[in-house]
Amino acid sequence: MLFAEAMGTSTVRSSLEVMLDDIKRREEQPKDLPPELPSRPTSRGRRPSPRRFLPVNLAVTSGGQETQSISERIDEAKIPDMSSTFGCMELAKPSTDELQGNPVTDGLGNYGERAVVGGAVESELRSSFAIYLGEHFKNREAMDYFLKKKLPVWCWLEEEKWEQGQIHSVSIRDAQVLTSSGRVLKLPMESIVPANPEVNGSVNDITQLSYLNEPSILHTLKCRYYQDKIFIKAGHVLVALNPFKDLSACRSDSFAACSQKVGETPHVYAVADHAFREILRGAGNQSIIISGLSGSGKTETSKLATEHLVMMGSINGIDLKFLNANLIRESFGNAKALENDNSTRHGKLTEIHFSELGKVCGAIIETYLLEKSRVVQRAVGERSFHIFYQLCAGAPPCLKEKLKLKAANEYEYLKKSKCLRIEGIDDAQRFQLLMEALGNINISKEDQENIFSILAAVLWLGNVGFSAVNNGKLVEVNLDEGLTNAANLLGCEANDLVLALSTQRHCLASDDVIPNLTFSQAVETRDAMAISIYSSLFDWIALQINKSLQIGKNHTGNSISILDMCGFDFLQKNNFEQFCINYANERLHQHFISHLFKREQEEYILEGVDWCNIGFVDNIECVNLFEKEPQGILFLLDEESTSSNATDFTFFNKLKQQLHDNPCFKGERSSFRIHHYAGEVLYNTCGFLKSNTEMLHKDSIKPLLQCSKQLCWLFSSLNGTTSTVQRAAAKLKDQISKLMAKLENTNPHFISCIKPNRKQLPGIYEEDFVMQQFRCFSLLETIKMSRLGYSTKMTHEGFAERYQCLLMESSQSVDPLSVSVAVLERCNILPVMYQVGFTMIFFRTGQIVALETARACKLRGIVCAQKLFRGYHARCTFKDIKKGITTLQSFIRAQATRCEFQYLVTRQRAVFVIQRHVKHWVARKTLAEHQRYITILQSVIRGWLVRKQFSEWKNLEEMKFHHANAPGDQNKNISELKHNQQQPLLQPSTVAELNNRLLKAEAELGCKEEENSSLREQLQQYRLRWSDYDAKMKSMEEVWQKQIASLQMSLAAAKKCLASNDLAGLAGRPDASPTYQFFDSEDAMSIETYTTEGTPAKPPRASGGGLDAAAGSARNAISHLVKEFKERRKVFEDDADFLVEVKSGQLVSNVDPEKELRNLKVQFASWKKDYKVRLRETKLAIQQIGNLGKGKTRRRWWGKRDTK
Repeated sequence: MLFAEAMGTSTVRSSLEVMLDDIKRREEQPKDLPPELPSRPTSRGRRPSPRRFLPVNLAVTSGGQETQSISERIDEAKIPDMSSTFGCMELAKPSTDELQGNPVTDGLGNYGERAVVGGAVESELRSSFAIYLGEHFKNREAMDYFLKKKLPVWCWLEEEKWEQGQIHSVSIRDAQVLTSSGRVLKLPMESIVPANPEVNGSVNDITQLSYLNEPSILHTLKCRYYQDKIFIKAGHVLVALNPFKDLSACRSDSFAACSQKVGETPHVYAVADHAFREILRGAGNQSIIISGLSGSGKTETSKLATEHLVMMGSINGIDLKFLNANLIRESFGNAKALENDNSTRHGKLTEIHFSELGKVCGAIIETYLLEKSRVVQRAVGERSFHIFYQLCAGAPPCLKEKLKLKAANEYEYLKKSKCLRIEGIDDAQRFQLLMEALGNINISKEDQENIFSILAAVLWLGNVGFSAVNNGKLVEVNLDEGLTNAANLLGCEANDLVLALSTQRHCLASDDVIPNLTFSQAVETRDAMAISIYSSLFDWIALQINKSLQIGKNHTGNSISILDMCGFDFLQKNNFEQFCINYANERLHQHFISHLFKREQEEYILEGVDWCNIGFVDNIECVNLFEKEPQGILFLLDEESTSSNATDFTFFNKLKQQLHDNPCFKGERSSFRIHHYAGEVLYNTCGFLKSNTEMLHKDSIKPLLQCSKQLCWLFSSLNGTTSTVQRAAAKLKDQISKLMAKLENTNPHFISCIKPNRKQLPGIYEEDFVMQQFRCFSLLETIKMSRLGYSTKMTHEGFAERYQCLLMESSQSVDPLSVSVAVLERCNILPVMYQVGFTMIFFRTGQIVALETARACKLRGIVCAQKLFRGYHARCTFKDIKKGITTLQSFIRAQATRCEFQYLVTRQRAVFVIQRHVKHWVARKTLAEHQRYITILQSVIRGWLVRKQFSEWKNLEEMKFHHANAPGDQNKNISELKHNQQQPLLQPSTVAELNNRLLKAEAELGCKEEENSSLREQLQQYRLRWSDYDAKMKSMEEVWQKQIASLQMSLAAAKKCLASNDLAGLAGRPDASPTYQFFDSEDAMSIETYTTEGTPAKPPRASGGGLDAAAGSARNAISHLVKEFKERRKVFEDDADFLVEVKSGQLVSNVDPEKELRNLKVQFASWKKDYKVRLRETKLAIQQIGNLGKGKTRRRWWGKRDTK
């Protein structure tokens, strides 16, 4: 039966066919009319059969031309039909000639919804559809097709493994296959499935495989695993293979790749980046749910996701706080298990809050399911929490001495599991990092010491021993080192701790009964105390971490939650802890199924989408087994814990009685078996009631409340009147319910972590173990759902609002559905790629990417046009503004320049006035100082002259006195000499002493003579120099005297001339008496310049008052000149004498005599020149007066005199 024959007409038409008919009718209408509203689906959604999946007359347009319809192409292709129940096939593109003549349609399966055709239709269909295959070939025709094309196949061997090969020959029910190992095997069709021809290591999404079956999936994962490509997409889920080795060197490359190609590169960074972009887009809160077995790498995956989110929105060092918080939580909440060396023994939900700009503004970390019992007991080969071993190995000596710490093998709680170290892990180094991290989250040094004291107290409690008394009915606490150190570290008395561990107080009416505990009860009380202390300490540290990561004021309420729950556990002996962990994983798996399968398919049906439900394994029965009331295990456990006579055996019997008909439950002796989604797990009921009800009595709490440490408030929650009962099952159910409610309000992103092998070694890939996990986590159904379903959905209004920009015409008043259909037509989205529901549009994988690409291209064009227009408008506006600003600036600058010029003119005038006054003041001050200095200098010189004259006179008197007394002294010396000769001779010793003195005196006399000779030489040099100076001074004085004499003569002649003129003027007046004024008395006092010559009186001429006034002014000028001449002469003589005395050494002064003498000579020359000029002017004035008096030119008397 050919593929074309299977697509005949049908009486029942799908909603897609109706919608396509409407589109075809609208194409015949005018293009300017808006599209009509398509018909709504009239029937409930159901999956179309292959006959009506595509309309027979559907034609695809390309470039405005109608091409061949799809049904015609399929008829020509005649693709073989291969029936299956699981798997998928995508045939390689054959030519038309090869496709014709291959009648193998009997092998096509139920899910055949893809045909390989040429052209654009083929490229569109290849991205989303494939032909599903089952576990085997169903007929011979399919085998013949693979034989002819020499396509690879997978065959299931007797060794229970898959091996690749090629079909060698085909019979009716079996086929001969040539395997890759070279063997030729005859296998039934049920053991052969098709293989993918392409290189599977390059496939980023499992749904992209041409043939989807178990061996193809395993082979793809294996190829990527050995290439260190540990991430791959499985539809909506990211699959992460644990490499069991450090791949941190690839982080930067992965981060760059995910940043450039968001959504294309499979990586946890891409998932985190997608959630972050959804937050920025306003899509509400997001969540990243990480699931997997214990040891599958969930902790590292959550760290990568947190690291990426914090890196993208880091602010104020929040990334460092997250790293410190992870380090602290690993130390206090992680431990070595059999399956994992760093197993997280608690679940945590990290809720990261963001601001409107995408910056991290805080976080909240919630803790679930802390495995508290690991403090006191665990399986052999496991370790307790890392912090105990880190404290023993890395504590400083001072801290060890304070806490009385010993090696880890000295504590009972640590050595009972016979595992103290982890290979390749340095606990001492981790402890140093832990101390730094505690400081970075603002935990003080005192609080850190209190934390370490509490931890040491827990270790020492494990060393507290008991002794049985009275055949084990009573117990005594051993007063050993463990008890003493535990009491000291807890800050209580040892006796109080002994009573708390060995007795139990009951209140009966008004009396208190204090019975002693048995040996087993005492051990249980000690262990319960240690567990409660550590649990409270863990909660306190979690609180401090949340304080350091507290949410700021800028958060918008949007957050991304990262859930890392304890992995599914199935050990050889499973107890209450494994029961709680597996229950939490069942609820998470139910959330996974509900989101990806139930809601998705229900939404398809409600929206009227053609859909055939996909079968999946639902674990709702198992979830109800745990929590349904009144027959749920958790409810029965709480009910049994309230009974005083309940035991583990009675609890087991109640379970068997109530749940015997449940298919997920099976009771076996003292254990029961539950069929989980990951497999069956056998639980031992021994210890269930004890673990569910943790009872600490008042006496057990009292020593803790009397603790003097700062962290004593940790144990306040344990206080009570009689006892505090904590039912773990009820608490766990409440926590999980709140967690599920929080996750329901988020858009989830799923990551499934896979363990490639049970040995936890790198480079080992166990196919059966990997496939078992795929089946457990419903990943195969997820792949099928992603392949057949619609990965993207949008409301009509949202789609029209987002993509209406792709239409050329305006669509503001058109129905949103019509706009959506018009957009799809405009973008050439094939009808097989989407479905239109009542309120939403559903798209297959890859179609939204095409729409987003077209929208981005359109927006880029719009932005480019806007950019050009805005640039032009901005330039025009800028030019106008620039022109106006330039004009305004010119006016402003002109006004400012004028004001500044006026101000400068005013300042210049003021400066001139100030300068004039300052110069006057400086001149007056300088003149006053010069006058003062001259007066002082004159007084000094005159005093020196007087003292010199006085000393000379005194020396002369002394010399006269000595000459007068010289003869008397000589007679006196002669008499003394005679008197000395009459004295008796001196003694020899005295003579020797006198001789010595004489020699010393002679030596001193010789030295003195040498000094005298040198002094004489110096004196002779001084005399020679003095004689030179004296000769120079005398020559200068002679020159000065001659010059002064000539000046005096000129002055006398001028006076005589003036006097003769005066006499001539007086002769014309009768009352005038003749007066002869030849010289002033002051002028006659000049040394060597006096002359007796005079000028005879001339007969005066009558003249007016002007002549008399001129003569008076001339006399005044001459008198001033005479006075100035005398003063200057005196000054020059005094200065010259002073400098001569300084040169000769008679006076001591700091002045340089030679320099001052040159200056004095220059001053004299300048004054002389000036004086001659003024004297010449005075002579000219007198001559003019004489000419006026005589009326004729007179002969110059000094001219005649000068010629003599």
